[in-house]
Amino acid sequence: MRIVYFTHSLRSCWNHGNAHFLRGVLDELVERGHEVRAYEPEGAWSLANLLEDSGEAGLAAWREKYPRLSSTTYAPGADPAPLVAGADVVIMHEWNDPALVAQVGELRKRGAPFQLLFHDTHHRAVSAPEEMRAFDLSGYDGVLAFGEALSEVYREWGWSGRVWTWHEAADTRRFHPPEQEGERRGLVWIGNWGDGERSEELEEFLFRPARAADLPLDLYGVRYPAEAKETLRRYGVAYRGWAPNAEAPEVFARHLATVHVPRRFYATTLPGIPTIRVFEALACGIPLVSAPWSDAEHLFRPGQDYLVARDGAEMERHLRALAADAGLRAALTASGLETIRARHSCAHRVDQLLSIIDDLSAAAPARRIA
Repeated sequence: MRIVYFTHSLRSCWNHGNAHFLRGVLDELVERGHEVRAYEPEGAWSLANLLEDSGEAGLAAWREKYPRLSSTTYAPGADPAPLVAGADVVIMHEWNDPALVAQVGELRKRGAPFQLLFHDTHHRAVSAPEEMRAFDLSGYDGVLAFGEALSEVYREWGWSGRVWTWHEAADTRRFHPPEQEGERRGLVWIGNWGDGERSEELEEFLFRPARAADLPLDLYGVRYPAEAKETLRRYGVAYRGWAPNAEAPEVFARHLATVHVPRRFYATTLPGIPTIRVFEALACGIPLVSAPWSDAEHLFRPGQDYLVARDGAEMERHLRALAADAGLRAALTASGLETIRARHSCAHRVDQLLSIIDDLSAAAPARRIA
């Protein structure tokens, strides 16, 4: 099968979490013998920031860990028809130019024989619905939404029967426990400051409890303004800057535990959607404690795969317990790994994607020009 994916960037994961999942899925498709083509626009914002931050060296981990993958850039305003020629399936990520989204949809409406899917992995459908409603999806065969709450939004917009909940997952070929355990010390948190969507939550559930539990905290991420960095200094957090996602398993392997602090929209308006870091952390065998988050879709076993803290005081107690109890850490690690390996690898998501494609092909043969 020939599959085309339009992404913001495959090469860069700088403030671009979808690249984590996309790399694992595309590599799994290649492993299974499918032909994969990825396209990204020239001057992609994520890639530009990565190069400004770390130069070409920032791409080294991606090149080393994903040698079978590559992406092709296209110029703004380029005709997408040659890019999708010969494709059986085209998937368009929502972080793309609305004009491109509409153009590819028009090709499908005019008889292009590929199945066309829109992939939404963000909260804008509820936080900025006018932006998402501006996309012309009239030529699309269906929508892939990364959580059931988001799928429900699309059903309300008229996509009932044509939207599938397609959760992110861990690339377990690369995200796994270290082959040989070394020294682990303190806490680690990998995440971006962004637009202040969880600044209060980070103080309550990460910075204060870590300091109170007397656990050193290493923090990796980007888009930390001066006031955020000052907050980190005040709490004694070691800010390490950006780290390539492909190196995250090595980062996790140096620490005792990590913490999940969901963005506000995923804790309230779109419950049940975890950050991909939850999948990746559990796949790497690091114990995890989560701030309040409703696992509305029963993806995990809260209290068994990870601990849950209802407030900052409980988070402190959990962190102290993890630091003192190797048996607790081992139990959480084993349980989390069991769940990931049984249900939440990129291989599982590829199985689901191929099933969706089969269903689409059977239900709606390629459209023909009248």
